[in-house]
Amino acid sequence: MSTVELPQLTAKDFASDQEIRWCPRCGDYSILAQMKKVLPELGIAKEKIAFVSGIGCSSRFPYYMNTYGFHSIHGRAPAIATGLRLARPELMIWVITGDGDALSIGGNHLMHAIRRNVDLKIVLFNNRIYGLTKGQYSPTSPIGQKTKSTPYGSIDWPLSPLSVAIGSEATFVARSVDVDIQHLGMVLERAAQHKGTAFIEVYQDCNVFNSGAHDYASKKGEKEENVIYLEDGQPLVFGKDRDKGLILDENSHPKVVNLADGYSESDLVVHDESVSDPSLAFTLSRLRYPEFPEPMGIFRAVERPIYDQEVTAQVERTIADRGEGDLDALFNSGDTWTVE
Repeated sequence: MSTVELPQLTAKDFASDQEIRWCPRCGDYSILAQMKKVLPELGIAKEKIAFVSGIGCSSRFPYYMNTYGFHSIHGRAPAIATGLRLARPELMIWVITGDGDALSIGGNHLMHAIRRNVDLKIVLFNNRIYGLTKGQYSPTSPIGQKTKSTPYGSIDWPLSPLSVAIGSEATFVARSVDVDIQHLGMVLERAAQHKGTAFIEVYQDCNVFNSGAHDYASKKGEKEENVIYLEDGQPLVFGKDRDKGLILDENSHPKVVNLADGYSESDLVVHDESVSDPSLAFTLSRLRYPEFPEPMGIFRAVERPIYDQEVTAQVERTIADRGEGDLDALFNSGDTWTVE
């Protein structure tokens, strides 16, 4: 039996014919461009890929991809994607969401998709604002941020998307920045290769309602002092001259040290993305600028049973044991009442 060889796809093959309706210079453009570059490298037919989104600027994403797509409802993209995953296990499914969509009304759905380890690739665009509804504060907005809904400054403690994901036992957790195109491409490719839930937070600039929110982590000349790039098996070193690092003190609390002060790289924390205990990954997810440099890269990548595979296996075992079943008999079994 001969096999059909797939044609070599390019980024243009994944571009739809729809007009892209994001504000000029929005960070979403960069994320879209990197997605179109990564997908052709995976060797998967366009018909085997689907994008599911919720509501928000980021959630227009499915319109701009020449794949299957589902623009769903606010916060429910993980639930809808879970159903699609169970019904069509041959598909690669990406969930596109934002900090407001995923962490406010969608927090419950996001958490349960992650803990179940459904084979989904969840990309959360974090611009720390509600962009589509014109500039209200979001679950990730920092304390004191003045917005249309917090004119005197937000008093809500912000959520850390990565901490939520790791606390939900995510098997793959990563962070990147919209304009760091090589790093973002690497993270998206690693997420695509992961089996199970892959959760990626992307710092994305909303240049209209929250411009420059991530400058400290994206601008050359600034990010070198404010970001630690995670490399598996390597010490946590940062700084323009790689002269700073991260240790854990006697209470296992993170501490920034200067290598010139008698420390060497051998004294620093060594990153291990595949360790089963999520404690270090969670600690890293809590590091926030300006007190600490913020990590970028793969925080965690481990294996665990995959929900949709377990469901399919359970169904197959039950059919083998009890037969195909009878839906009409099921409806009329157990406690039934006749209304006369």
